[in-house]
Amino acid sequence: MLLITSLLLLLMILVAVGFFTLLERKIMGFSHNRKGPNKVGYFGIFQPFSDGMKLFLKEQIYPTNSNFLMYFVCPIFSLLQSLFVWALFPFYVNCLNFNYGLLFFLCCSSVSVYGLIICGWSSNSVYSLLGCIRSVSQAISYEVSLSLILLGYFFLCDSYSLISFNMTQSLSWFIFFSIPMFFCWLSCCLAETNRTPFDFSEGESELVSGFNIEYGSGGFAFLFIAEYASIIFMSLITSLIFLGGNFYSFSFFLKVMFICFFFVWIRCTLPRYRYDKLMYMAWKCYLPLSLNYIILFILIKFIIFYHFF
Repeated sequence: MLLITSLLLLLMILVAVGFFTLLERKIMGFSHNRKGPNKVGYFGIFQPFSDGMKLFLKEQIYPTNSNFLMYFVCPIFSLLQSLFVWALFPFYVNCLNFNYGLLFFLCCSSVSVYGLIICGWSSNSVYSLLGCIRSVSQAISYEVSLSLILLGYFFLCDSYSLISFNMTQSLSWFIFFSIPMFFCWLSCCLAETNRTPFDFSEGESELVSGFNIEYGSGGFAFLFIAEYASIIFMSLITSLIFLGGNFYSFSFFLKVMFICFFFVWIRCTLPRYRYDKLMYMAWKCYLPLSLNYIILFILIKFIIFYHFF
């Protein structure tokens, strides 16, 4: 049963990624005052399947100067990494209850940068190498703030398990007494998944396409699926930690959809940030704020402990 549920989850992730791309193109179309995909199927509903077939049926080419084996293995590695973290998804039955789910999430999300490094290096292109260098510095900077934000909520829950977040928020959601931390978390998620306005590793205007410039057909599709699967999972983690986390209710998935919509909304609204401003914000704004919130949460925990015990 565990194998069947895992395969079912994998299939649902791939379908969700396909329809999330359709949702993104529709929202961006309406924000630009145009229709978006509307030809393939009813209202363009089969457009993701058409795009997937087009990508996987195209001819596979590779640069002559590239490191051949690493060049081909890297997109598969990125896809496996983004799908592996979905083992944390809380099923109603046959649930893999990780007691150290938060640590597992941090380990898996920090491994994602290696896929970008290998992609940029193995392509042996100036633009892809520059894109991967940018993504490494960006990921290191925002991984620190992301980890410290999670550490603060660990002090409140006294557990690394994601199930305990649901139980702790039964009376009040975490967003209500830490709204600044919630917005810091959202911007860290945008930076971690290389989304606008922090898409420096894929800066089309100055790097052509960034770290994935030499990839086409199946390799590009794998990188694309990996990126969007990470976005959906970050939306799920956000809903789990800040918005109640009751994953047995239908409203939980509506919250996940709203956070996914937020990612697209930001892309439609904001221009790309300046790189030095990005680094300044990570080390001078988010890091001190997250450290101060950790001290506040520890004080709250001590007050609760001494009041009741």
